[in-house]
Amino acid sequence: MKLRVQKEDILSSLQKIQGIVDKKSTMPILNHFLLKVSNKSASLMATDLDIALQDTMKAEIEGRGGLCIPARKLFEIAREVEGELLLEIQENNWIQVTSGKSTFKLMGLPPEDFPSLPELETKDQFVINASTLSDMIDKTIYATGESDTRYTLNGLLLHLIPGKKEKLEARIVGTDGHRLSMTRSEIQGKVESEQKLILPKKAASELRKLIDSGEPEEVTVTIGKNHVSFSLGDTNLTTRLIEGNYPDYEQVIPQQNEKKVLIERSMFFKALKRASIMSREKTNAVRFDLETNKITLISMNPDIGEAREEIDVKYKGDKMTIGFNAKYIMDILQSMDGESVRLELDEPLSPALIFEEGNDNYTCVVMPMRT
Repeated sequence: MKLRVQKEDILSSLQKIQGIVDKKSTMPILNHFLLKVSNKSASLMATDLDIALQDTMKAEIEGRGGLCIPARKLFEIAREVEGELLLEIQENNWIQVTSGKSTFKLMGLPPEDFPSLPELETKDQFVINASTLSDMIDKTIYATGESDTRYTLNGLLLHLIPGKKEKLEARIVGTDGHRLSMTRSEIQGKVESEQKLILPKKAASELRKLIDSGEPEEVTVTIGKNHVSFSLGDTNLTTRLIEGNYPDYEQVIPQQNEKKVLIERSMFFKALKRASIMSREKTNAVRFDLETNKITLISMNPDIGEAREEIDVKYKGDKMTIGFNAKYIMDILQSMDGESVRLELDEPLSPALIFEEGNDNYTCVVMPMRT
């Protein structure tokens, strides 16, 4: 079997699977991708047993066959050579790669050793704008947990609420118990009933990469019993869903925060970044002293010193002192696009709300710290 492919085509496909192949696995097959070639098409498949990606590649084909190929090594070869590549599957699971005067031989694994991909029993399906989905992931993924023992917090909640006239409200939520981000969008589509799906963080991250790499403008979402798949043209990403109950995020969002502060976003971010230089590395604690039309940001570290920043804001209300993890606030500010943000507060130990001014579809909650 021979396969002649342009460098940019194979590089594009190999780039997509780099985040999927499991480089640390004790199963060598998971460091490989499966190349399947028929008379008409060449496809690549990669999996880490939880997430699977399939892609179709343009190629001139002679014969048919398949082989599991080391994903990282072929990617490095394709990245460094010039011009088109000729791939030839040889005896005993070897593959020869030729480009110009460069020749490489890689030892592969039998195609029958590759794990079978999950079969999806379709429960619901809808289409969402790709840039909308990417933006929703971007605004929430930073708030998810990292190896949290509460395993449901290590993923993003995709909450689907049926609407009227073929409309569907899609919400994506991320939380680690200290902060929460929720964004929502109304889309054309239909689901039979309300759905709460927990996507692994890695799957959401890989999906965002696929969208941002310039794939088609729409994503078809297919929901199964234990899996969900996202189709972007010739590329399909399927992921196992995290089992369990996601926290009731709606109860976490305060409804009665009456102290409202309007702040210029870029200025707020820069001042907070400077103030956090002197904070303790483990807590990133910064104190906010709020008074009429002014916030003073203060950080203190007994081993190093202290920092103080004053920023002008729009606020008329009682004086208040409240502390936050500066990194949490900066993560939120970086995820926003507007010129101004609205900080809504209640009591020094009550959750705070942050909104992008003019965009009530994006809600962020941050728990304060004791000052």
